[in-house]
Amino acid sequence: MVVITLLITTYLVYTGLGYYSTPLEERFYHPRHNWFKPSGLYGQGLGIIGTLLILIGVTLYIARKRYNFLGKYIRLKYLLEFHIFLCTLGPILILFHTAFKFGGIVSVAFWSMVAVVLSGVVGRFIYNQIPRTIEGRALSLNELDDMKVNLAEVLEKRFSLATNTIEIVTDIMRSENAIANSKKLEYLKRTLDRNELPKKDRKAILSLVRKEIQLSHKIARLQKMQQLFKYWHVAHMPFALIMLIVVVIHVAVTVAFGYKWIF
Repeated sequence: MVVITLLITTYLVYTGLGYYSTPLEERFYHPRHNWFKPSGLYGQGLGIIGTLLILIGVTLYIARKRYNFLGKYIRLKYLLEFHIFLCTLGPILILFHTAFKFGGIVSVAFWSMVAVVLSGVVGRFIYNQIPRTIEGRALSLNELDDMKVNLAEVLEKRFSLATNTIEIVTDIMRSENAIANSKKLEYLKRTLDRNELPKKDRKAILSLVRKEIQLSHKIARLQKMQQLFKYWHVAHMPFALIMLIVVVIHVAVTVAFGYKWIF
């Protein structure tokens, strides 16, 4: 999808570079002004198609997320990727629809759209940080807690580890410093080697410890990201609503002035 977006953007730049690079006051004399101008067949078409892409992307994602529309046929994470694709390509088409000329209500719509896209990029980053199932559903704190085990008890019963070795593991689990944990894991590895445990058991112990560290990090990350996600909605949704309202007004004014596309 990234490749498609880049190819389309490259085509738009290549096709209209001569017109878009012409100063605004001289564009009227450009031989293809009636084609590339915002009300032209090409320019207006880009605006219509771009708006439709955004509406389709938003509608499908909201319908799937809130009402489980097509829930049996498509995973939420794949629909999110499609949503991001359409809501990235749509604004690019609208940008070229404006012919890089901003003013009045169009300016409000454009910068609202820019704010929505940028906040969407931030939202995507936050979304990626939230631990999820293979279906794309966010894991709850209870689910993550259920994955954890009493590591000290498991190590003592299954591997008969000495108390001092188990204390090293406990110390690792309490630490949140990644660099310190890396050094402590190396120390644990050397300790296990000195205990002359079978190689298979040493690998199993280190694997269990790393798994528990990862789970602990996921739990901490989930709490932070859930909080950030609440703040993100405060920024993303208002800009999206402003953009939608301004676009509706823009289309209504355009129709009122008698502008038509291919109809």
